[in-house]
Amino acid sequence: MWAAEKWKDYELIDCSKGERLERWGDQILIRPDPQVIWDTPRTDPRWRRADARYQRSSAGGGAWDKRDVPESWQVRYRDLTFNVKPMNFKHTGLFPEQAANWDWCAEKIKKAGRPVSVLNLFAYTGAATVAALKAGASVCHVDAAKGMVQWAKENAVSSGVENQNVRWIVDDCAKFVEREIRRGHRYDALIMDPPSYGRGPGGEVWKLETSLAPFVRLCAGVLARDPLFVLISSYTTGLSASTIGYVAETSLPGGKAASDELGLPVTATGLPLPCGAACRVEF
Repeated sequence: MWAAEKWKDYELIDCSKGERLERWGDQILIRPDPQVIWDTPRTDPRWRRADARYQRSSAGGGAWDKRDVPESWQVRYRDLTFNVKPMNFKHTGLFPEQAANWDWCAEKIKKAGRPVSVLNLFAYTGAATVAALKAGASVCHVDAAKGMVQWAKENAVSSGVENQNVRWIVDDCAKFVEREIRRGHRYDALIMDPPSYGRGPGGEVWKLETSLAPFVRLCAGVLARDPLFVLISSYTTGLSASTIGYVAETSLPGGKAASDELGLPVTATGLPLPCGAACRVEF
């Protein structure tokens, strides 16, 4: 497992009975997690005095039960600073387990010995974009949600990389890649975190199990002749890291894939909580 073990401003304190007890800076949050199928005793008193808790609704969805939580606040990871806030569907705008991938990408960029251009697809609030910029790469950040791209810009400002070589694109990722191929634009590295399900601008259905392989094959067309890496992440339940690795190996000629689960160490037990899957492809 690739575990994110270098956090100071984030801590997975405990997890039990379908929920996580987390510290985000000074704020204690409780969020649901379907991976937490065990019912270990909740001995930490912070279970009873959390600052906010996301409650699932029997009718679907849910809402935050907040005490005195700020609308937004900042957390730091090494030399990166991110703006987080409780938002719909239990999220905070940041996936802390991805820190293991940020470190890997940054190391690859720093050791490349040449300028590195990165295309970040389904780029969300830009944590990977900020990490790549901080490491010295130029980045094209693409997400279909205008609000997420704006949030990513704010994270870039907070981390002091807003003046780096970065393009902010609000667009459907597949349509953008198709246009980049026609324009002859190429990138040294690709990062992607595609959703489990979605709809394109023309009503096209995106379902990761059937859409991932053709999308990765499409993305091979924007890779430079001497590419550096491709990183693929997934949070789709039931889609194993090995499956993503197989897709990568068969879709990206010349690449060598390594795939594994992403995880976060749980303070209460010392065990890692699985939080998704990733595939890292080196050339």
